[in-house]
Amino acid sequence: MKKAIILKGIKGNDFEIDSNDKLSIKMAMLYEGHCTIGVYEAIKKYGYTEQRYYQLLKEYNEKGSEGIRDKKRGSNKHPVRNKEITNQIIRHRFLDTEASTEVISQKLKQNGYNVSVRSVERTITEYGLQKKLINLTLKKKKKIK
Repeated sequence: MKKAIILKGIKGNDFEIDSNDKLSIKMAMLYEGHCTIGVYEAIKKYGYTEQRYYQLLKEYNEKGSEGIRDKKRGSNKHPVRNKEITNQIIRHRFLDTEASTEVISQKLKQNGYNVSVRSVERTITEYGLQKKLINLTLKKKKKIK
C-alpha cells in the first residue's frame, strides 16, 4: 500500500509525494517550513528534528538538491580484501590446510599483499574454510575410497 504525503495548494489542489521518495520529502519539508506552514509544523509533519531541518536547509543552500540526497553509507576507503587477495587466501588455505592464519598472512605479505591476520580469519570464516571443516571432509573422503 502506497503512502503519500499531501501538499495543500492555495487553489485547492493537492500535490502527492510518495513516502518512499526521500529527496522529495526533504524538499517538501524545506519548502513548507520556509514558505508556508513554518518550521515547527513542518518538522512535526515530516518527523524530523529541528536540528536536522536546519542541517538540511544549510546543505540545500550550499549544494542544492544534491546536498540533501541520501548518501551511500559505509567507508570510502578501498577494502583490503579485494577479489585477488581473497583468491590468494583461499589458494594458500588449500595448498596447506594445516597453516594458521598467521602463516597465511605472513606468506601473503612476503608476496607483496598487505593483509592482516584478522582479514585472513574473516575470509576463511566467510568461505567456510576452517580447519575443523576441512579435516572432516578429508576424513569422509578417505572412508568412501
